[in-house]
Amino acid sequence: MKLITAVVGPYCLEDVRTAVAQVRLDGMTVNEAICNLARSGRDWISGSRQADRWRRQVTTLTPIPQAADPRLPRHPGASRATAPAAAWQRALAMLVLLALALALLVPELSVAQETATGAPGGTVTSLATENVAEPDSAPAEPATATETPSVNSGDTAWMITATALVLFMTIPGLALFYAGMVRQKNALSILMQCFAITALISVLWMVYGYSVAFDTTGMEAGTINLHSFVGGLGKAMMAGVTVDSLVAAVPESVFATFQLTFAIITPALIVGAFAERMKFSALLIFTALWFTFVYLPMTHMVWSGDGALMWDWGVLDFAGGTVVHINAGIAGLVAALVLGKRKGFPGTAMPPHSLVLTVIGASMLWVGWFGFNAGSAVAANGTAGMAMLVTQIATAAAALAWMLIEWSAHGKPSALGIVSGAVAGLVAITPASGTAGPAGALLIGVAAGVLCFLAAARLKRALGYDDSLDVFGVHAVGGIVGAILTGVCAGSLGGVGLAEGVTIGQQVWTQAKSVLFTLVFSGVLTFVILKLVDAIVGLRVSPEQETEGLDLALHDERAYNS
Repeated sequence: MKLITAVVGPYCLEDVRTAVAQVRLDGMTVNEAICNLARSGRDWISGSRQADRWRRQVTTLTPIPQAADPRLPRHPGASRATAPAAAWQRALAMLVLLALALALLVPELSVAQETATGAPGGTVTSLATENVAEPDSAPAEPATATETPSVNSGDTAWMITATALVLFMTIPGLALFYAGMVRQKNALSILMQCFAITALISVLWMVYGYSVAFDTTGMEAGTINLHSFVGGLGKAMMAGVTVDSLVAAVPESVFATFQLTFAIITPALIVGAFAERMKFSALLIFTALWFTFVYLPMTHMVWSGDGALMWDWGVLDFAGGTVVHINAGIAGLVAALVLGKRKGFPGTAMPPHSLVLTVIGASMLWVGWFGFNAGSAVAANGTAGMAMLVTQIATAAAALAWMLIEWSAHGKPSALGIVSGAVAGLVAITPASGTAGPAGALLIGVAAGVLCFLAAARLKRALGYDDSLDVFGVHAVGGIVGAILTGVCAGSLGGVGLAEGVTIGQQVWTQAKSVLFTLVFSGVLTFVILKLVDAIVGLRVSPEQETEGLDLALHDERAYNS
């Protein structure tokens, strides 16, 4: 008691004594004691640094009575509703062991593959030689050394810049965009989740993600086999990625890092659907599993080249309409349904705590998206330039469309509305950014602004699901709009044209087929993964933690100190 008095000061002594007595005699947690004191009129407790220090001292010096249920935690200060930490720690330990096993296996895999193919993986060899001119068919002079592909410094400089722009989209862009839209007591948890996902995916991408996504060993055009769905482990632990290996005319290290930034932002998008109610430990395990079993196969099927399932279908997805947005959007809807509604939704008002942060974050997303779309050309060329132009047009058109329809429906335009429309336009133009012309971009932007507004403002209310930050309404719906209209705009309205013999109707059917496949594939696997994580550690925080806010309940920190 003397130590507590020295820490909190004599003016708080009675409050400390009351809390200690409550914890010891009534079996209350420290947070419950604080809430009880606050209800009795001691306003100094709410939001003060002194209260945080006081809470830590009481928690440290006063043991909480043990619960009868042996599954409940037995350490001071833990929430009585929290699952044992050992379960998720074991899960993370398993991931570490997997990484170590791969590290031991990689040298053997790499040597075997080099012996069989002459190069550590198919992707680099095929892409690096794609733009090299064929030698004359009948040279009159003695044969000279074969020309080898070389680094294009302009392309490389642009791709390094684009990579930084896409990473900037997640931290801090998406993090601030989402954090501003939640309540103040959960703002820091959103920032923490986005930052942790960035770190986790970066490590998993190096260990096996890049290889599973882009290793082309065993793939053959027109043939469906296991390698049509997932890549091998020939590039695990970045085997064969050296200072000399190339993809097209840029270093493979740059290409791998660029694709890593896509892998980071995709699971981070899902966070908005279950904001304010998922455990942090559950988030980490879910992210690792979803990245492994959903994102990586989708990336491989769409982008890894001849022999990949949707590549062979002829699907047009320049920068990630299916891989990123529809994939994340349907996963977000499934997660929102499995976790259930936030406490008090929809009866309790839950307005954004800082639209300033949201507008700043949306602005960062808009700027960063030029790296996302124009960078997908993997070159500083005309395709990249047109991708930048159509991205700007579609985003502006969608922002205006959302603003105008909201103005008409509600009587006033809102800042949240116009930035949501901008993001919808960015999402929708993504699959079409390498094939649509300016007129097509305008069509895509207007359609996305209107349809995403209806999904977020009308469909969600009609069906009653709690997609906290409209991940499904903006990313899934916007991605679907863009994917379908890609088939229209590529073949008309100034687009680059379709493959020989392919009509607009045929391309639209191919695009629709890819949308349906993505919705089913991602939706089913996301449901299975969520149920598995729920069985391991539980998905949702306790009602008491949700009321207190995830910032304090899970991280013992506040976004704001005043």
